[in-house]
Amino acid sequence: MPRFYLPPGQSGGETLLLDGREAHHALQVLRLRPGEGVTILDGRGARLECEIAACGRDHLRLRVNERHWEPAPAAPLTLLQGIPKGKTFEFIIQKAAELGASRVVPLLTDRVALRLGEEDDGARKRDKWEAVAVEAIKQCGSCWLPEILAPQRPADYLARGPRAELSLLASLQAGSAHPRLTFTEFRAAHGRPPQSVDVWVGPEGDFTPEEITAILAGGARPITLGNRVLRAETAACYCLSVLGYELAAPSAGSALETAPPSAAGG
Repeated sequence: MPRFYLPPGQSGGETLLLDGREAHHALQVLRLRPGEGVTILDGRGARLECEIAACGRDHLRLRVNERHWEPAPAAPLTLLQGIPKGKTFEFIIQKAAELGASRVVPLLTDRVALRLGEEDDGARKRDKWEAVAVEAIKQCGSCWLPEILAPQRPADYLARGPRAELSLLASLQAGSAHPRLTFTEFRAAHGRPPQSVDVWVGPEGDFTPEEITAILAGGARPITLGNRVLRAETAACYCLSVLGYELAAPSAGSALETAPPSAAGG
């Protein structure tokens, strides 16, 4: 069934309005008509099975038949990614959404190619990247849209705090630990898996030595990605896949509840 995105503020009723770019895709590309079924994702855990009630020139009215709720990830996973050249970062955003990242922090590192000029450049970039994430969750069917932060320098992020319970740095340094070992040690020390994880991945050429020193001083543990030097986008996918696997509980994602928690309005 075709999937579309409506944010929570527009998807709470029993009848929904689909307009803008989503309606254009439904009407002009997919040629959908009244009576056909569609799925609405709100990016905050809801999946709505709907039927097209009516089609206008530039909008559709949908009747909600079923609402389902997917719990948020038990341990949010944040990708802190040095922005690479060209459109590579859009690819990383896409894969982060598909692989279940809860948040992506674009980093303006010393070796980054991106330079922001006007004050609203960062906001425009974030809007564009969020649109990429929206398309990704529609493609893969995820009920959760990752939060995309505005571009910022590593030092600014480190100064904000608090950070994840387990912080990791994709490292080329000799002696970096295997990711499995960091999780094993955390479980041994705390008697449970971490409740939040973030991972730092550098741009082309990696973080500078000064940036690495600051990240490690902020509590990150260096992990190895193997004996090959990976592209930035490959390293991001590797980290999200391996860490997502470690964080996944046996029952995670096994079933969708039929209704959100009772405190649904929050």
